Amino acid sequence: MTTPAPATPARQRSETVVVFALSLAAMVVSMMQTLVVPILGLIQSDLETTPANVSWVTTATLLSAAVFTPLLGRFGDQHGKKQTLVGVLVVMVAGSVLAATTHSLLWLIVGRVLQGAATAIFPLALSVLREEIRPARLPGAMSLVSGTLAFGSGLALVAVGLLTSGDHPDYRSAFWLATGLAALALIAVATLVPATRETTGGRTDVLGALTLAATLVLLLLPVSQGHEWGWSSGRTLGCFAGAVIMAVVWTLVERKVKEPLVDMRMFAHRPVLFANLAGLLVGFGSFALFIGVSYLVQMPSKLTGYGFDASILRASVEFLLPGTLVSLLAAPVGGKLVRQHGPRPVLYLASLAGALGFAWLVVDHDHAFSVIAGGMLVGAGISFGYAAMPAVIVGSVPPHQTGIANGINSISRSTGSAIGSAMVTTVLASKSVEHLPPGLPKLPAESQFTLTFVIAAAAFALVSLVAALGLRTIHTLRSTAVAGSAPAADAETAGATR
Repeated sequence: MTTPAPATPARQRSETVVVFALSLAAMVVSMMQTLVVPILGLIQSDLETTPANVSWVTTATLLSAAVFTPLLGRFGDQHGKKQTLVGVLVVMVAGSVLAATTHSLLWLIVGRVLQGAATAIFPLALSVLREEIRPARLPGAMSLVSGTLAFGSGLALVAVGLLTSGDHPDYRSAFWLATGLAALALIAVATLVPATRETTGGRTDVLGALTLAATLVLLLLPVSQGHEWGWSSGRTLGCFAGAVIMAVVWTLVERKVKEPLVDMRMFAHRPVLFANLAGLLVGFGSFALFIGVSYLVQMPSKLTGYGFDASILRASVEFLLPGTLVSLLAAPVGGKLVRQHGPRPVLYLASLAGALGFAWLVVDHDHAFSVIAGGMLVGAGISFGYAAMPAVIVGSVPPHQTGIANGINSISRSTGSAIGSAMVTTVLASKSVEHLPPGLPKLPAESQFTLTFVIAAAAFALVSLVAALGLRTIHTLRSTAVAGSAPAADAETAGATR
């Protein structure tokens, strides 16, 4: 058993700057997910393209994240976390500059692919924390870094709303903001994060990476494009069928190779599996909030009978910013609760806050106070969920699998976000306001927003079921961090009940 290093003032300062640098990097990468949501219309108009084509600006980032996050998470475990972090941030800076300077939709999509690859920063950051932070501070540090994901997603919407609020909005200002923040994160990581002390080495499982990438692309492509293609179209159903086939192929590959990308025992280990299910549900709820509330408050009340006639700026600052700030403030609280009580009760709390917030929106979305307060509750729920899931992962896998395990969990959240986005888009488009003046575009009926919030509340309620069924017994973070590499397969018998 390894004795933890003493908590000297110098070490405390060193740990604080590491957490700061990694939190900044995680915040920036989470901003890439929602950065383009408010400006898709501007991009479409400026580049003179169609809604179907401009949707690839979001889809490209999602697919890139799905392909590169598990691969780079594993690569960092094998060959050095800091080196991989720096390399990924360089790629994100390059992608942001390309997106900010190009006047071509194709090259904008390429830039977004490069930005999406940076999603690997989050699992890499958690691997660094496990190596650099003392066990007593590890839950709080992970929760703070994880909480910046929820904060960054909301902050991007607010910042873009501010940048595009003038008479002549330019969507490229959003990508220049991304460039500056990515460069700042690169400098912080390069100067403040220590070099990796431990690597596992070994070969990269190229075949496993390719088959996993094919599985994720075939799954996420129809999820993100199904509304355009049609949910019963041959392309959509064919992609889903292909995803099932490739998932089987990937499983067979990982069982045969000597050094698999993903240890299937770890992947199927109950706490890890259910943490990924929780990630899917929380990611779903987060995008249901961002997109649902943003669309709701911008509805023209004189035409629809509901909504707040809000501009993009007002929607971002008045209705989304409070929930974003709450998610940041809730992150250290979640970390403290995880340290004191374990991740399972914190997931219950996340489920309760998220479900109550959406239930409030179901009952009353006619008053600004209710929309803001409901969003704040959901923001707290998202932050608590993000705080608990890495604790489950780190408490359930050996150190050399931290990067890939958190990478898969990150993908589960991205998948949930994609499904949430597709759900909101499909539900809102399925029933329109009747008797609109001729020539106006279709606007969703109020009942569709209510249905959206009901589905999202149910998703958060299911998080409690996931915690109850799948997280009954895991390692505590303190015992795992001190004891080192207890095999994931033995975690249920060796761990402490939470």
